[in-house]
Amino acid sequence: MDWLERTNLLIGDEAIEKLSKSHVLVVGLGGVGAYAAEQICRSGVGQMTIVDGDDLHLTNLNRQLPALNSTLGKPKAKVMGERLLDINPNLKLTVIQEYIRDERMKEIISQPYDYVVDAIDTLSPKVFLIYHSVNSNHRVVSSLGSGGKMNPLLVKIADIDESYGCPLGRMLRKRLHRLGIRSGVKVVFSTEEVPENAMRPCENELNKKTTIGTISYMPPLFGCAIASIVIRDIIGKQY
Repeated sequence: MDWLERTNLLIGDEAIEKLSKSHVLVVGLGGVGAYAAEQICRSGVGQMTIVDGDDLHLTNLNRQLPALNSTLGKPKAKVMGERLLDINPNLKLTVIQEYIRDERMKEIISQPYDYVVDAIDTLSPKVFLIYHSVNSNHRVVSSLGSGGKMNPLLVKIADIDESYGCPLGRMLRKRLHRLGIRSGVKVVFSTEEVPENAMRPCENELNKKTTIGTISYMPPLFGCAIASIVIRDIIGKQY
């Protein structure tokens, strides 16, 4: 029995073929990105590149797919890579275990991709990834802020110029506008307001100035929504 039999029953042979010939880049394998990567893999996408420079920490256990007591301290990219190949041993997989920036990011983005997934938490590398992806004519989907949110019914999908109610989205739009990008990037976001008591300054954490409380199910919802965008766009399914 073909492991994609149920998928094939829903979307058909032609769509399965399109997915099998596609290459998707996922940058950031935290609460959102790991779920996006897994759903993309399970759809039958034939080639993936996954990127993350972080290790798994105790505080990841409440929401991140690869976070288990048995994996704490291990690199997220390595753990996710092993997991994806355990799902589909025939997946053509490139694992990049590093924080990518500057020329290295340009080098990675210069490769041919059918879709780029931005699941980076911090603003500057997020802007850089989107900017260079757009300039390389890659289709891009970006996760805005899932932290501090609890209502799944307020999660939305839109072009970035139609996003609203998200502080990260506001800052991202502002930075991208300066670079000449106002539209053409799909985003997943929530209009739910983040309560002040859910935020606190953080210390001794790379690339982070603020810690925001997060519930278990919201980052996975964002990740699954991102995967749906990638899959539906690749196979040409109308929204």
